[in-house]
Parts: sequence; C-alpha cells; structure tokens
Amino acid sequence: MSSCRIVNVRKHFGSLTVLKGVHLDVASGELVCLLGPSGGGKSTLLRCINGLTMPDAGYVTVGGEIIGRKVAKGRLHDLKDHVVSRQRRRIGMVFQSFNLFPHLTAIENLMLTPVTLKLGDTELLRARAEQLLDRVGLSDRPDFYPNELSGGQQQRIAIARALMMEPTLMLFDEPTSALDPHLTGEVLETMRDLAKGGMTMIVVTHELSFAREVADRVVLMSDGRIVEDARPDEFFTNPRSPQARQFLRREVTSA
Repeated sequence: MSSCRIVNVRKHFGSLTVLKGVHLDVASGELVCLLGPSGGGKSTLLRCINGLTMPDAGYVTVGGEIIGRKVAKGRLHDLKDHVVSRQRRRIGMVFQSFNLFPHLTAIENLMLTPVTLKLGDTELLRARAEQLLDRVGLSDRPDFYPNELSGGQQQRIAIARALMMEPTLMLFDEPTSALDPHLTGEVLETMRDLAKGGMTMIVVTHELSFAREVADRVVLMSDGRIVEDARPDEFFTNPRSPQARQFLRREVTSA
C-alpha cells in the first residue's frame, strides 16, 4: 500500500523551475533517503508533501488523500488553510534548525500544539510526551529549556514533538546538517529506532552511511528531477545514471 504518492509535481518560483515533473511512490513502513546536490529540489519536494508549498502542477497524496487540494468537476481546487493544517497533523516534519520555542521546556514544547488544538486530556498528553522523551533518550530532561540542551538533544526533542501528533509519515530535511559528528550520531540513532518501529519516512540527507545502512530505497534528485531510484546496495555499488556516478565520486572525494 502506498503511504505517499507524488504525481508529476512541478514547482517554479518566478522564472526558476525547481521541480520538473517528479513521480515517487513510498510504501507504508518504507524509509526513502533523498540524496543529491544542493539546489536539486529536495527540500521543496518535502514542503510540497506536507502542504507548506503547493505544487504548480501535479499533486501529492498521503494515505490516499490529496494534500492541499480537492477534486471538483474534474479539476483540482485549493483547500482552505485550516483544512490543510488539519491534513498536516498526520505528517511530521523535522527541519535543519530545531525550531523549538526557547521560552518553553522540553515537555512544554512537545505538548504545546496538541494542548492548543485540544486533541486530548492534558494529563494523557503529558503521559504521552513523557513516553516520547523516553523513546528519544531524554526522559531525564523534561524540564530543561532549549538553551540548556545540546544541539543533538534539541533535535531529538524536535523529533519527539513531531511524533506527538501521531503522524503516519515523517519527513526529515537535513536533520543533522547543523550538528557535529558526535551529535549527528545521536540523532541518526533515534531515526534508526523509528525505522525499526515501522514509521514511514522520507529523509533528505548527506549522510551516505545512514542511507546505505538504513534506507529501503535511495532516490537521487538532480536539477528538479529524480534521476535514480534504487536499493542502497545497487545505488552505491552499481549506479545506473551518470548523475549518480558523478554525485558519488564527488561525495567520496570531499569526504
């Protein structure tokens, strides 16, 4: 069963075309790593998936539901913002920057959105937040403020916050790019645990070892298009496209 389907998605900003007809199916429980050079359209694609950016053509479905649009009289029409926001609850997203509220403790950051939206009893939500802090290895930090936590800890709080909404799909946009190697390992370990638990995940990353070890599929984007889609062992040992061979040579040289 397809958890996320991307159909002929195109996006331009002014005269710059960023996505040029992207097709991608991600099955339930699958982890797909999106690789590619900067400017290839990876982050824009993630934003189209969760409705932060609307495609100029094509569409995205999550769990069979079109994100941000509805079909009426054979055409796609934009949904109202509050409906898109409701759809977005099922799609967790973790950014490069942690985006935690500095005036709130770790557990308050987790609880803010579900409490504000009245998605459950406050005590039950707090119990869930405590479980998630334990899941990301931070059960001893519920009352710490972001500035009292390391970068890796802040990013793990951001992951736990996304999980509070019980998403069916998790998107990660370079979640370790702002971290040093030691802290990167902490965050990647949390993501490995999510993958083992069967969470559907699309991960934009430059961590090739993570992609090789954990991904079910590796997708290479270049110049707004998908140019390779393969199992990790095939992608890293026998890439088919010239863009993939060039990308891997460049990454190995710069490592």
